[in-house]
Amino acid sequence: QVQLEESGGGLVQSGGSLRLSCRMTRSTFPIYAFGWYRQAPGKRREFLAGIDSGDATHYKDFVKGRFTISRDKPKDTVYLQMNSLKPDDTAVYYCNAEVRTPEVRQDFWGQGTQVTVAS
Repeated sequence: QVQLEESGGGLVQSGGSLRLSCRMTRSTFPIYAFGWYRQAPGKRREFLAGIDSGDATHYKDFVKGRFTISRDKPKDTVYLQMNSLKPDDTAVYYCNAEVRTPEVRQDFWGQGTQVTVAS
């Protein structure tokens, strides 16, 4: 199993910044990649950014230049730095861990952290 714990959400003014953290508190599998997703009320969960085991990163176009994903391997923590936040960024943000082994293919999720951007 994999357990993920997000933190860092909160209320911020438009144009402000937040840094989300995702700490892996338990893992019995090697992690292929981590990702950040979000889900706004009435909308589907959407991918934002990912980082793989080789530290290669990729982003959805609408967050490029504003959001940055990074990781601290000794701390088993992945971050999402979010700058120039807009009211449309208001959502619950989730951390995801992908397990891809010959025996196990499974995604694990954290509990989510609320981000609210006030106009």
